[in-house]
Amino acid sequence: MDKLKVSVFLDRDNLNKTLQLDDNSIVSDLLKELKINPVTVIVSRNNELILEDEKLKNNDEIKILSVISGG
Repeated sequence: MDKLKVSVFLDRDNLNKTLQLDDNSIVSDLLKELKINPVTVIVSRNNELILEDEKLKNNDEIKILSVISGG
């Protein structure tokens, strides 16, 4: 099976990572790989919000932004 390469920026850790995922991966697969609860983050590609079922493409640049809630 082919792999795709995705660059990920995690704002929570101020960290850039490059991951190899299966060719047919979607955003929720990426979050699972990073052990991130999808309810706690917003995901964007090219400064546009994308949903959990969005298919990832080779060389995507993804930002994972923590959702901050307060009381």
